[in-house]
Amino acid sequence: MNLQKTLLGGIVGGIVYFLLGYAVYGLLLKSFFETNGMVVDMEKMVWWAMIAGNLAGGFLLAYILSKSNASTAAKGAGIGIVVGLLTSLSFDLIMFGTGQNPMTTTGICADVAASAVMTAIAGAIVAAVMGMGKKAAA
Repeated sequence: MNLQKTLLGGIVGGIVYFLLGYAVYGLLLKSFFETNGMVVDMEKMVWWAMIAGNLAGGFLLAYILSKSNASTAAKGAGIGIVVGLLTSLSFDLIMFGTGQNPMTTTGICADVAASAVMTAIAGAIVAAVMGMGKKAAA
């Protein structure tokens, strides 16, 4: 594992997650999620936690991609969609099962799908960044 590339990938991943999260949850699907139980109040947003959480997700993805030797966008996207699907499904269902998640089951399904797509995109970008400078196999 190349620590320098993993750190760079983690930072890039955190930035990509942050931007995609705003685009998906704050713009594109905002009204859908509001009607399905996920209301985000921008005035109550704890920004340091949002930034730290997105960076943690970016570093987790970079670590997984590094361990799997993913150095192309296609491989990063393939691994990313599985990671996003399973982590989101796990989190959402546990939160729903403990009564901590007010989302409807439709909202949970949409959140899992959105997370899987976002992580596929982030995985593609992170793997491409981490793979820069590697020679292609002949």
